[in-house]
Amino acid sequence: MADPLACGDLIADRRYVYGKAAADDRDWAAAAEIFEQAAEQAPRWAPAWFALGEARENLGDLDGAAEAFRSTLAADPSDALGAAARLTLIGREEDTGALPKAYVARLFDDYASRFNAHLCGELNYRGPAVIVEALGLVAPARRFATALDVGCGTGLMGEAVRERVNRLVGVDLSHGMIARARERGIYDALEVAEATDFLERSAPGAYDCILAADALCYFGDLRPLFQACKLALAADGIFALSFESFEGEGFRLRETRRFAHAPAYLEATAREAGFRPLLMRAASIRREAARDVPGLVAALEAH
Repeated sequence: MADPLACGDLIADRRYVYGKAAADDRDWAAAAEIFEQAAEQAPRWAPAWFALGEARENLGDLDGAAEAFRSTLAADPSDALGAAARLTLIGREEDTGALPKAYVARLFDDYASRFNAHLCGELNYRGPAVIVEALGLVAPARRFATALDVGCGTGLMGEAVRERVNRLVGVDLSHGMIARARERGIYDALEVAEATDFLERSAPGAYDCILAADALCYFGDLRPLFQACKLALAADGIFALSFESFEGEGFRLRETRRFAHAPAYLEATAREAGFRPLLMRAASIRREAARDVPGLVAALEAH
């Protein structure tokens, strides 16, 4: 099978392979030198520039890393490798409003085959469970006519809520994830699309429930998404979500390249969009490095 990162220039490809071997050995000086040669050989090849940026970052050369990450963006404006996020993390750019669509799609296309085992096993993922519990608290006897699962992934959230929903729709950026969700046979409709775009194309009041289990981590600025959710929800519809949180203000991009949001920011953004919080409480939805990641679950009502 062809390497999806290969550029087709045999010399540049060979340099890239040698550079990856040096990086695997944590010989960052050698890796940086070899990746630089690969980038010079194929100057429009984004993976070589990105790998050079990572090597320079590991050497502590943040200015050089920033130069390489900017060259990555010049070679691939869609930013499938997430160079803009790396510029933010090394302090050379402000927080982006959201991770690039191409980056998220590539990430989860690569991840789809091992997603369930890794997430539910190693990371002890609990997003769907805490959202179903929240729905049980704010709407214990309610059955939803049509629900939308935002960032549906392989269908874990859909499976958890299916018995409370007449019609279930799923949307995700990743073709690989949608294919896995389709195999479950629990959705009435599935579409590959970016969540905000999909919601903005939906009929006003199309859903009486929108679910977002661990999907907000790919958005920094939540205002466009929340406004689109409000328009797509029927009056008294419920938006139930889980998110990673931190003590502070606004939002920030974590080293994991996932956004965390301050509870006060999320509540203010929700109220601004026309939601009334029914429930907001601490609920870690995953573990990293054997520790619970701080998080919250919320249920918001459209009014």
